Amino acid sequence: MIQRTLSAIIALLIIVPIYFIGGMPFTIMIYLLSMIGLWEFLRMLETKKELPMFIGFISYIVLTLIVLCNLSSNTLLFTMDYRVIAGLFLVFLIPTVLYHESDIYSIHDAFYLIGGIFFLGTSFSFLIALRQYQMNMLFYLFLITTITDTYAFIVGRLIGKHKLLTSISPNKTWEGTIGGTFFGVLVATIFYHTVMDSSLSFSILLPMTLFLSILGQFGDLVFSAIKRYYHKKDFSNIMPGHGGILDRMDSILFVVLGFVFFLSIL
Repeated sequence: MIQRTLSAIIALLIIVPIYFIGGMPFTIMIYLLSMIGLWEFLRMLETKKELPMFIGFISYIVLTLIVLCNLSSNTLLFTMDYRVIAGLFLVFLIPTVLYHESDIYSIHDAFYLIGGIFFLGTSFSFLIALRQYQMNMLFYLFLITTITDTYAFIVGRLIGKHKLLTSISPNKTWEGTIGGTFFGVLVATIFYHTVMDSSLSFSILLPMTLFLSILGQFGDLVFSAIKRYYHKKDFSNIMPGHGGILDRMDSILFVVLGFVFFLSIL
């Protein structure tokens, strides 16, 4: 517990000041986190086979292009060069033929990388875009995931009896999920209404926040399913007591993508 608390304090002392500074320092931080996240993602695949060096190298290049594709924009209009999308498919699919043997590099590996890199790239890129557009908007999303996860853990430990999905995450309970969702929606809704925009109708704000809170928990479960498939407890141990970057950011990466659906009405 001491190690877990110390890791959290150190992370907050680094992240919080950079978050408030914004601009290039925040962009650099998110980019570095995305690179570490990709390293963890590749590392998970390499528990079963060692990827060819070329595949690993090109993965970092493609992710860089996706994450940094909207740096010049001060709006929430997310765009991506069609050449990057075409290249994403080509550079990972063509080697499935060139390497011949599936125990070296297979079509399964190719689509794992295509899907993973596109997901990580767009999510991390949108984190940058949201911070450039409005600091409080991104804070609202972090508040949803943080409060939801925190109270899901607390309520689950106190009164949790009915398991949610033992095959994926044996410690999660229905009581924890409901409690986390309730407090996450409550706190984030109050923040949005009092700090960001009091004119937004609760008939829109409440369903949006509820959807994002639930989506964040699904994100947690999706990443847990990946770890279960590869028989790993954590993506890495870069944050002692917490796991890796993807272990800490699994919920927010899903939430920022889910938030896209609501941008047109905000």
